[in-house]
Amino acid sequence: MSAKSEGLSMAKSEEPAAKPVATDTSARKLDAHDVVAVINMAKGGEIVFEFYPDDAPKTVDNFITLTNKGFYNGLTFHRVVAGFVVQGGDPAGNGSGDAGYNLPAEFNKQKHVTGTVAMARSSDPNSASCQFYICLAPQPSLDGKYTVFGQTIKGMDIVKGIKIGDVMKTVRILPKSEYKK
Repeated sequence: MSAKSEGLSMAKSEEPAAKPVATDTSARKLDAHDVVAVINMAKGGEIVFEFYPDDAPKTVDNFITLTNKGFYNGLTFHRVVAGFVVQGGDPAGNGSGDAGYNLPAEFNKQKHVTGTVAMARSSDPNSASCQFYICLAPQPSLDGKYTVFGQTIKGMDIVKGIKIGDVMKTVRILPKSEYKK
């Protein structure tokens, strides 16, 4: 079985009972339409993506909340499949970690094109938590099966150069009006 046909699952480990599903979106402080995520890579360069809050409100809120808590700072990209995706955001660093809860699936109309940002999950559609991936090329076979929540608007050259173990030095949420492209 090829790496591509294996999908975007999180590594399986023996898991206890199902985790609670996050459903509260009331904590949003800034309107997600007006902010971007900025990933500063430890090896240099930055990746910037905008959000799709109308298509994936709970997922966008979760990413913003985790980012504002510093959750992603210092984490790595633990999975890189050439021509497919780079995947990161796992506190365990090996594809098995999560944030202690699961998100409900928010499959939507957004397509998996180059630069798409979406949530990784196990075979359970409601198992996404904190791991995300960025598409290196269009992946139409993933459409409608994973929660797409953003699109890279700057730094695809950096994304395409990511190697396994590359560190996200900092991840920040910035107002679009303050972000200098």
